[in-house]
Amino acid sequence: MKKFLTILITIALFATLLCGCGSNKEKVIIYTSVEDYVVEDLDACLKEKFPNYDITIEYMSTGNHAAKLLAEKTDTECDIIYDLEYAYLAQLDSEGILADLSAYSTDIYYDDLVENKNYLPHLRSGGAIILNTDLLKEKNLSEPTSYEDLLKPEYKGLISMPNPKSSGTGYMFLKSLVNSWGEKEAFEYFDKLTPNVLQYTSSGSGPVNALLQSEAAIGLGMTAQTVIKINEGAPLKVVYFEEGSPFTIYGQAMIKGKEEKDAVKEVFDYMVNEFGYRYNEKFGPEKLFKDKSYALENFPKDIKYSDMKNNSIEEKERLLALWKY
Repeated sequence: MKKFLTILITIALFATLLCGCGSNKEKVIIYTSVEDYVVEDLDACLKEKFPNYDITIEYMSTGNHAAKLLAEKTDTECDIIYDLEYAYLAQLDSEGILADLSAYSTDIYYDDLVENKNYLPHLRSGGAIILNTDLLKEKNLSEPTSYEDLLKPEYKGLISMPNPKSSGTGYMFLKSLVNSWGEKEAFEYFDKLTPNVLQYTSSGSGPVNALLQSEAAIGLGMTAQTVIKINEGAPLKVVYFEEGSPFTIYGQAMIKGKEEKDAVKEVFDYMVNEFGYRYNEKFGPEKLFKDKSYALENFPKDIKYSDMKNNSIEEKERLLALWKY
């Protein structure tokens, strides 16, 4: 009996030792607003590259991502910011939250993507009108060719768009129409469009997901995400209206003070110098790197981009205060 108890105690002590060893791993926490399929890929790559680190990727919508960091400032568990649009990164930087990244070369990026020494580009993200061609045929509906077409009563409840207050993708559609038509006409348009909208989703990937589930026939969504689904066999189609493709630039950064931790810096170095190219090749082939040009099957060529000038955080906050849906 004593021998049996001794064995049990030995096993328990060994298990405790193992748990203790696991908890001693250096932790790295990443806040992100990137799509779930990218989170899965990044997580797998980081686990393979850094098996001795405990790396956690926490997803949150763009608006919540920025708000959380603005509230926490440098007293945050977050070490690395990944996939946050430039307007928010500029706001965080103005609050002294971001680490100095001037040691990183920006020569690899196109000049129009480099804005600040404290954050680096990771994505030029364009939007498009996405169609579920099977559902349109099933309902005997024609394909829309303009924003005006989306107001037709036959599309009632069949349109999905991200909410600009919680999604950078949603905001870029709003901003592109404000710049193209003027503020008054753009907001009047959304007053008319809203009765046809099934849902203003909280994330930029929401409309494409609604299309894939045949909950909506038309989505205002992300080009790259849609092309990935098309290449997987989904009955989706990318179209652009006269106003062009709205776009925004997303970046990556470290929280001030966290760059002094070896684990955080090593992970960030990998994300900038290796995973960045992987992402551009696999998920978002819009022009980012001067020395690399990637082509994704079925990705549109010669895209006409919308006018996205005056994309400051002050302008964004002013416009979002007028959004009521």
